[in-house]
Amino acid sequence: MPLQKEILEEVWEEEIHACREEIKAVKKKKTEKEEDKTIKKKSKSAPKMKKDNDENDEDEDVEVTSQKKAKKKTPKENSPVNTKEKKPKAKETKEESVGKGKTAKPSKESVSLFQINGDKPDFIVKKKGKLLDKYKDRNEDTEDSKKKKGKGKKSKKAVLQEERPPSPEVEFEDLEEFVLQPAPQGTTIKCKVTRDKRGMDRGFYPTYYLHLDNEKKVFLLAGRKRKKSATSNYLISIDATDLSRGGDNFIGKLRSNLMGTKFTVFDNGLNPDRALKDMSNARQELGAIIYETNVLGFKGPRKMCVIIPGMDDNNERVPMRSRNDDDSIITRYQNRQMDNLIELHNKTPVWNDDSASYVLNFAGRVTQASVKNFQIVHSKDNSYIVMQFGRVADDAFTLDYNYPMCAVQAFAIALSSFDGKLACE
Repeated sequence: MPLQKEILEEVWEEEIHACREEIKAVKKKKTEKEEDKTIKKKSKSAPKMKKDNDENDEDEDVEVTSQKKAKKKTPKENSPVNTKEKKPKAKETKEESVGKGKTAKPSKESVSLFQINGDKPDFIVKKKGKLLDKYKDRNEDTEDSKKKKGKGKKSKKAVLQEERPPSPEVEFEDLEEFVLQPAPQGTTIKCKVTRDKRGMDRGFYPTYYLHLDNEKKVFLLAGRKRKKSATSNYLISIDATDLSRGGDNFIGKLRSNLMGTKFTVFDNGLNPDRALKDMSNARQELGAIIYETNVLGFKGPRKMCVIIPGMDDNNERVPMRSRNDDDSIITRYQNRQMDNLIELHNKTPVWNDDSASYVLNFAGRVTQASVKNFQIVHSKDNSYIVMQFGRVADDAFTLDYNYPMCAVQAFAIALSSFDGKLACE
């Protein structure tokens, strides 16, 4: 009985508070209407005050009409209903966040999201802009494309390839250090992934290469699926010709579960069973990728979750070394033990009736529809693109990543999208 009374009292207090707010809002509207009426009365009475001289009458008429014009303009500037002027601003912010050849520095709020000791800011919900590039569709609108080609116009692929901006110049001395450290704040690292299927067995085990997407096309990473493994296991190397587990150029690996829905990214450290007792030389977990089960695609586009280690006050990655699977990033995520971890997810695409497909704004970096196209964002700031990946040709893809992600993490996430998924297709 006392619990029920307390609950009823709380409900009554909430209702009373809501009623008071409604009364205040009504009173404000009444006062605004009264003020408008008084202004109108003054404006009407002004020309009637003096009718002695014709010159005074003309001067007064000009003043009144100017006042009326000013009054008509003011509501357009302040009215919340007029959103036509606000929509282009939302477009500009999204284009700046993804980057069209220009790299804008992220705000302190977006950077603090990835720091484990940072103060989480209060975010303002931003309006969605128009979405342009195709995200995913099993079959594109071939009829529309044929019509446009028949008219003599350029195809969409040719136009979008011209708009695709190159990567800014990135210089580094040590390749191994560069691919493992987070991207500099305010700089989007724009890369290109190519898939090589040439050879006897490369149809089933292709090799993937990661280069900087600029004129020099600097090589960064190479990856290939291991042949004799119970589950999908990709080796990542800093040498395009050396993809062996025991080589000096081995930099990391991507390991999957049996269903192909959960992946873990490791660096080149030792297995915990063979490492020292203090785990100083044991391998680190650089992240985990979890795909939502979606048999036959009935739930729509792919949904994926990315968990990466957080950043400390010095903008360095917090080391995550697990002794066994019970202490892994995936297990901790499933148990909601998110200390020193950051949860990201892919941006939800929007259905476009005109193109009959799901679309996302890739700012010209993606030119072909594919189930593999995605953008990775934080749930509290969808405008800051941590990573995006998409198709530009049959065996070519663009990969862009920002702080706090590194090249190995981004490349591993891309490799996970290539792997076959029994429960996600």
